[in-house]
Amino acid sequence: MRRLTKWTVLAGYLACSAVCARAEVVLLLEEPYGAFGGMTPTGHAAIYLTRVCAETPVLLRRCLPGEQGVVISRYYKVDGVDWIAIPPIPYLYAVEHADEVPDWVDAREVAALRDAYRRAHLESVAPDESGGGTPRGDWTQLVGEAYDRTIYTYGLDTTVEQDDALIRDFNSHPNHTRFSLLFRNCADFSRRVIDFYYPRAVHRNFTADLGIMTPKQAAKCVLKYSRKHPDVPLTAFIIPQVPGTIPRSRAVRGVLESLVRSKRYALPLAPLAVLHPAVGAGMAYAWLRGYGFQPRQIAMARGGKPLKPGSVVTALRQPEDEKLP
Repeated sequence: MRRLTKWTVLAGYLACSAVCARAEVVLLLEEPYGAFGGMTPTGHAAIYLTRVCAETPVLLRRCLPGEQGVVISRYYKVDGVDWIAIPPIPYLYAVEHADEVPDWVDAREVAALRDAYRRAHLESVAPDESGGGTPRGDWTQLVGEAYDRTIYTYGLDTTVEQDDALIRDFNSHPNHTRFSLLFRNCADFSRRVIDFYYPRAVHRNFTADLGIMTPKQAAKCVLKYSRKHPDVPLTAFIIPQVPGTIPRSRAVRGVLESLVRSKRYALPLAPLAVLHPAVGAGMAYAWLRGYGFQPRQIAMARGGKPLKPGSVVTALRQPEDEKLP
């Protein structure tokens, strides 16, 4: 397996955190993939916190010098817990260090990387099957996400006080599974975290998404909030899917946008849209909203360029106000 040289591509936001020495709450808008992504192309949402780290996958703490933060999200049927926290490099690439990131992969190599990291660090939430075999299930979404999909990142600044308050809040409440596709999904979780820092910044869309919180809607809200509050700058990057034989991920969409852009759903719904003006208006609105927000274009317009294998990243460092005695 070919590997990148030391300090090469990690991820856009890791690079930005190093150069800008900023602490942020970052929305990860992740493209859908696979059969399920073809049926429901709303993608996945996660949160990257640059000043918060993980003592264990289910216990948060402040980062120590040299640590790079944590990615946290809501998962379905992973050890019966609601959220799990993973360091950013393993989350993206299923390895512990930058110089271990491969520049090209196939499905067998990705499976091996994921299982090796699981055995070393995630036995508590994804234990071996009887006989020591690799378990089935959604634990694979915890590590190596950049092998399966392209990820768009949108970040807002945070303070030490806000990050410490979030750590106390998460550690003080029971962490039991609460997943619901319609009402408590990964985008709802991301909304909760962003709203903790910026109250009412993220909200549902009852027209385009029928009231279901989606990753794309969360990203739209973050962008809109930054535009309405010039004192809260938005930073953005694109984390490309790692090259290889794994199928490429698809464009991320909202609920009605998924229907009107898919031949599978659009043709059967066409008579309903004609007979019921409200349905037709909602579908037209979703179509326009979908074209009005293109994650790649938005990220690049905000200065976020895709990082390609071979581009050099400065060694990561913590925000200046985070250094501990």
